[in-house]
Amino acid sequence: MRSRTCLALVAGLTGFALLAADLTPAPQKFRQEIARRLTQTNGLPAPDIQLLDLAADGRHRVFAGGRWGEIRDGQWTPLAALAPKSDAEFTLTDNRGRNVTVALPWKSVKQLVRTPKGVWLVTAGDPYLVQDGRLVSQGWPSKWTVNQLAASPAGDVVVASGGGLFRRVDNGWAKLDVFDGLGRAWAVNDVLGVGFDNAGRLWFATKAGVGCQTAQGWRFYEGKDGLPWNDFTGIATGEGDEVWFTTHLGVIRWDGQDFHYRQGQRWLPHDDVRAAAVDTAGRAWLATAGGLGVIERPTMTFAEKAEFYEGEIERYVKRTPFGYTAEAPLKTVADKSTASPDDSDNDGLWTAMYGAGECFAYGATKDAKARERATHAFEALRFLQKVTQGGPHAPPKGYVARTIRPIEWRDPNIGRIEGDREEAKRDGLWKVYEPRWPKSADGKWYWKSDTSSDELDGHYFFYPLYFDLVAETPAEKERVREVVRDLTDHLVTHGFTLTDHDGKPTRWGVYSPEAMNGDPRWWAERGLNALSILSYLSVAGHVTGDAKYHALAGELVKKHGYGQNLMFPKVQYGPGSGNHSDDEMAVMCFYNLLRYAQDPALLNSARYSFYAYWANEAPELNPFFNFAFAVHGRGQKITNVWGQFPVEPWAGWQEESLATLRGFPLDRLNWAHRNSHRLDVVKLPKQKSKDLYDPEDSGRGHRTNGKVLPVENRHFNHWNTDPWDLDYGGSGNVLGSGTVFLLPYYLGLYHGFIEKP
Repeated sequence: MRSRTCLALVAGLTGFALLAADLTPAPQKFRQEIARRLTQTNGLPAPDIQLLDLAADGRHRVFAGGRWGEIRDGQWTPLAALAPKSDAEFTLTDNRGRNVTVALPWKSVKQLVRTPKGVWLVTAGDPYLVQDGRLVSQGWPSKWTVNQLAASPAGDVVVASGGGLFRRVDNGWAKLDVFDGLGRAWAVNDVLGVGFDNAGRLWFATKAGVGCQTAQGWRFYEGKDGLPWNDFTGIATGEGDEVWFTTHLGVIRWDGQDFHYRQGQRWLPHDDVRAAAVDTAGRAWLATAGGLGVIERPTMTFAEKAEFYEGEIERYVKRTPFGYTAEAPLKTVADKSTASPDDSDNDGLWTAMYGAGECFAYGATKDAKARERATHAFEALRFLQKVTQGGPHAPPKGYVARTIRPIEWRDPNIGRIEGDREEAKRDGLWKVYEPRWPKSADGKWYWKSDTSSDELDGHYFFYPLYFDLVAETPAEKERVREVVRDLTDHLVTHGFTLTDHDGKPTRWGVYSPEAMNGDPRWWAERGLNALSILSYLSVAGHVTGDAKYHALAGELVKKHGYGQNLMFPKVQYGPGSGNHSDDEMAVMCFYNLLRYAQDPALLNSARYSFYAYWANEAPELNPFFNFAFAVHGRGQKITNVWGQFPVEPWAGWQEESLATLRGFPLDRLNWAHRNSHRLDVVKLPKQKSKDLYDPEDSGRGHRTNGKVLPVENRHFNHWNTDPWDLDYGGSGNVLGSGTVFLLPYYLGLYHGFIEKP
């Protein structure tokens, strides 16, 4: 039984769920960004989209390959009556609904703008006005190239050109001078785009940045102000305060406060975006060099988003009858129906994190589906312990495998030993032995040995959640006790190591005082491994009810300095440094140690250490890390020789977490992203490599606000990916699991940070 002191400090399970009672839960509803694309497979005659013409009646016309067509039910349908008879002509529908043909080469038309006075047809040499079926030149100074024309709601017409900004005045054009608040002229000689927002404010875009004419004067935005890119092709008016900026490398949306950058095949058919138009439903239609893009933002709830990911995991990601959950390679790019999930090195870890989310989901909602999924995950993890026993190469009882694969698949041991020998040249502790993939006793499975510490962190993170929140009957709870007891006794019996079928510890499964404190080769791991083993023992004490595990934890703290070791869980040198798998592992272990440990002094040290650790991770905008720390930091203090000090998470932790959850694309394919060119990015110094063991890497950085890039501009399968990377590879041939959303969402839901559906 847990002591009264411990309960006062950590508030017990019920208290944990209510810690956020004074915090307004975030609402479920938000705007979910969704991208679609139309290409020649949807009927377009050419990939290069030349013109957009969106009418107020919902008609969407697109001009490509010299032909007009309407978008109907996701298909481009040609309009035969508007087909030009020759390359020297252009046909359009005027404001009265009449089809008009003018003597203007259709290839020269770069923009069509509808105003009450008529339709403007913009070419590089002249902005023409179509009036009464005739093409009327407007006396444009021919020496200046026309880049874009914009009309305000009040009827003002302004042109962006190679010679600056020009406003239509009477029957001529007057140049607009742009001055800052000190009366200095801003360089606007070559204006690449111009537009009016819904409030009638004039916007322009140049290589130097973006300007907006407000009631208080001109407001300028550059990279330091969050502007991502400057190779503009135009401006379009969005809904509300929104303004869209098209560029040769993606599209940018201004929402009234911040810029949002969209680039790559997750968001666009092609990065070269020629023009944009926003319809009455708020959908942005994007004319690109590779097809028509559409970005919409319908209202969605977090629960609906979670169910979408759950469905994809069930249909495409889960592997074997046990349902191991990692990611799924595709046989055909972007075709999820061709998903062919394979074993991963850390199936136990990823399945445990998926299952932990389902435990939180059931704890928060009592949804029978969540209970079923959590139970399925428990059985999968339990099998990783049972499959290792009784075969020709059986390790000691309690040992857990990394993963399994069917015996019908290719033997994974073939050619493996050569790779191990090569790895041992780089890693002095790497094990070279056979078989790395033994066969199960029933001959149905290969199971992977040399199980690592991150696998154990996942198992121990999951088991107490399943025990507390899902297992209800005595038989269910005893089933959990057996697994936890066998695994923990294995570690204790073998001197706090995970011992493999060769009688030796696995490469990373070492937690012994002799190694952590006495072997210099392990000193870099002593902090994280001390945190891990103390967490494991605390979990075992809670689940089994056996006080011996808490006593063993106390012995490691008092005799071997493990309480001091966990104060520094990771060797690092500031934000963005070190191994990012360690961060994921540390957060899981901190969460459980602070939940189940009984020693007040250990709890105080762990909370202090978690606060310091989280402070370094806060710029990463990780909702899993933020929520896990908020559970243990909100309303708490730590005590040291100087007194008591609060360890509250900093202002913004909740909103930043929710922004990440909202921002996760529904499309979890591994599309590439480019960000290293961005103007709003600050590169990390070259000496700040990812890891002391890896080569120096200068392709990493953060935005000018000190935070990593939003999740919309990155792709990763798990929370162990380096969020400071700027560019991400991928070709849409792997479907990532939605666990990266589900775990923090359900964790936040259970602890009251998000409103229940």
